[in-house]
Amino acid sequence: MIALQIEKLHVSIDGKKILRGIDLQMKSGEIHALMGPNGSGKSTLASALMGHPQFSVTSGLIQMFGKSIKGFSPDQRAQAGLFLSFQYPVEVPGLSVEHFLRSAYNAIHPGDTLSPEAFRRVLKQKEKLLKIDNGITERSLNEGFSGGEKKKLEILQMAILQPRVAILDETDSGLDIDALRTVAQGVNAVMHPKMSILVITHYIRILKYIQPDFVHVMHGGRIIKTGRKALASKIEQQGYDWLKSG
Repeated sequence: MIALQIEKLHVSIDGKKILRGIDLQMKSGEIHALMGPNGSGKSTLASALMGHPQFSVTSGLIQMFGKSIKGFSPDQRAQAGLFLSFQYPVEVPGLSVEHFLRSAYNAIHPGDTLSPEAFRRVLKQKEKLLKIDNGITERSLNEGFSGGEKKKLEILQMAILQPRVAILDETDSGLDIDALRTVAQGVNAVMHPKMSILVITHYIRILKYIQPDFVHVMHGGRIIKTGRKALASKIEQQGYDWLKSG
């Protein structure tokens, strides 16, 4: 089943064209990696898919499971099963992680809301699955968190919300090798056949732990190359110049 279909997508910011005709198709159960140099449009694509109001979709198609989401607000897209893990998660002093996660879960699953006690049982299961210290959920959201803790919390949020399509925007940025391995193991633990994941990254190191089915390369607001994992290995060895000139 096609989980996410993007066709000829053009996106602008304040009248400036950023994306210039993106075509991408993801099926349920697939992991795709999106690579490219700085300024190629990767994070713009993530924000546009999630419905950030700053990013104007001027033309093109965005569908989830055959239904257009172009007119959906970010919360409607989340309810449809779309999830975005932020590159730079924000701090919210005074809001506990547990309360935030339960509120988010109940908002996205209005027909299956959980009491604090029932949610706490679910939370403990996910913490155990992802090997996360339960003390983290008692703290204020991202306040004083290390880079690794913030990214682990993003994956915990993904595990709780159970999206159908997950976009991980440079989840590996700022992580040392141990934190990277832990976060990647968490992604693998959450992944299941009814989910699809788009991993946005500059580097191949996270792809040593998360095995992509397809690798796409962006440059100048377009996807200029698609291949298997060997494409990422070639980029690691040769950089992007050979693709830009091709």
